[in-house]
Amino acid sequence: MATKKPDPTARIADNKKAVFNYFIEERHEAGMVLHGWEVKALREGKVQLTDGYVLIRDGELYILGCQINPLRTASTHVNPDAARTKKLLLHKEEIRRLVGKVEQKGYTLVPLNLHWKNGRIKCEIGLAKGKAEHDKRDTIKDREGKREVERAMKSRQR
Repeated sequence: MATKKPDPTARIADNKKAVFNYFIEERHEAGMVLHGWEVKALREGKVQLTDGYVLIRDGELYILGCQINPLRTASTHVNPDAARTKKLLLHKEEIRRLVGKVEQKGYTLVPLNLHWKNGRIKCEIGLAKGKAEHDKRDTIKDREGKREVERAMKSRQR
């Protein structure tokens, strides 16, 4: 039996916490420098993005805190590091523009999701501004209101 290939447009992991904690101003798609065992683990969905953040070092972008858990069948000659710092690939002009925005007060870069694109793994990063506590409460209130409306619509259809 052949192994199932991943859907080429499928999302691997989402960072729902980032959308809750930040206002996302801009979104950018970046490539990732990965090892072979990491790609295999991502195919199986063994990744956690919620504690991840993007760091700018020497004019390059790196993602930290993104946990890619190795498969049990990882090779014996490879020592997998689940919390390894991974380099993100963007055009220099995009990086330069993002660096300028991040240096402004309150902006940060956060990973939003990992997905497949043309057989390659891409990381969507967002230029974000932190939410205040009352903004988070408003988000919760809106979400619960939408749920109530959906429940009412569902019960009305029956």
